[in-house]
Amino acid sequence: MTPLTAASDDSQARLQRLSGLAREVLRQCEALGATQAEVAMNEDSGLSVNVRMGEVETVERTRDRGVGVTVYFGQRKGSASTADLQPASLQATVAQACAIARHTEPDPAAGLADAARLATDLREFDSWHPWPLDADRAIALALEAEAAGREADPRIANSDGAGANSSESLSVYANSHGFVGAERGTQHSLSLSLIAGSGDGMQRDYWYTSALSPDDLESPLQVGRQAAERTVARLDPRPIRTGDYPVLFAPEMARSLVGHLLGAISGGALYRRASFLLDQAGQRILPPWFSIVERPHLPRGLRSAAFDAEGVATVDSDLVRDGVLCRYLLGSYSARKLGLESTGNAGGVHNLQVQANAPGLDALVRGMGTGLLVTELMGQGANTVTGDYSRGASGFWVQDGEIVHPVDELTIAGRMQDLFQAIEAVGADVDRRSHVAVGSILVGRMMVAGEA
Repeated sequence: MTPLTAASDDSQARLQRLSGLAREVLRQCEALGATQAEVAMNEDSGLSVNVRMGEVETVERTRDRGVGVTVYFGQRKGSASTADLQPASLQATVAQACAIARHTEPDPAAGLADAARLATDLREFDSWHPWPLDADRAIALALEAEAAGREADPRIANSDGAGANSSESLSVYANSHGFVGAERGTQHSLSLSLIAGSGDGMQRDYWYTSALSPDDLESPLQVGRQAAERTVARLDPRPIRTGDYPVLFAPEMARSLVGHLLGAISGGALYRRASFLLDQAGQRILPPWFSIVERPHLPRGLRSAAFDAEGVATVDSDLVRDGVLCRYLLGSYSARKLGLESTGNAGGVHNLQVQANAPGLDALVRGMGTGLLVTELMGQGANTVTGDYSRGASGFWVQDGEIVHPVDELTIAGRMQDLFQAIEAVGADVDRRSHVAVGSILVGRMMVAGEA
């Protein structure tokens, strides 16, 4: 396999080609009578390798592309897609979308985003960092990480495998308002999962590093040692009594709490009246010091973008300020259903930052007294309709401000309405591997089900 090099980077030429095809598709939509139309095109490629116990398990090179066409005849909508960029296939896809639209019922909320809201400043945000990585080098990195982990401690008995991944994505969105926006991005990662102990006492844990640029990745040695340290620390878990305790979510677990909040304030849940945060905009739903801001234009941000999936311009804005929910997450359709305006969040959020009010994990452990540190969550027991929360958990028991032993096979439960209000601290130990930048979160009291 030939690695991509800077000299062979033809991404801009490929984006121009996709943009030209998008314009031609829109012209065909208009010729067939569509009053509005939009098209999304993408080309993705990647390399993925997996090794286990010093042997190569898989080497995969991927190349994908797709075209999605949506047309509107008044407020009747039709969509069709293809993976073939040949002219005949594109023409057939447009014809299919138009045929579907003619047989659908009108929807008053259907249509493109308002033309006045579309982005005009189409900057890039340092998200394109191709990696000249071939299969041999990727295998070597994965083997190095696995070896570092297996050699770090004699209690490491087995490996669940290590992987190295690199991908590139090109995309174009265009609509009949005259908007054409092109984006390109890269994503690279290195991961390792290990198994320590034997028999019924075996424990598994992992570590990974992920970034837009290979220069920002942790080294294979760091990944291996971190995975080993986390795995060995889970050996010999002990039971705890069921009760109400402080619960501290490690940063990678704290992201899930923010994710539940985002699900509850998404436009789709709200206009279906399927959210426990219905009609809560402008209300205090979190402690008075708690704030979340969206920063779509961060250089090298993991989810930076000048426009959302509908071409609407993205802007820095508060999501939560001083505990008050400032707005919902809306695309054009959900906004119209609710009688509101798009917030530029069609397709999701862009680089959320949760304000910290405390130092990192170690300081929060020392200050929490006796309680549970959660480092893993299992199951999907978060109901955004009712707010009921119940998930399997494992981690470490904290007593008198010190971690004393690992714990597993626990259940933590409560109501998310109460859980959000009970947050006492957010740490500055931000996990940078996600577009949701949040540190550890300490909840003052939750039900922890352990031994009877």
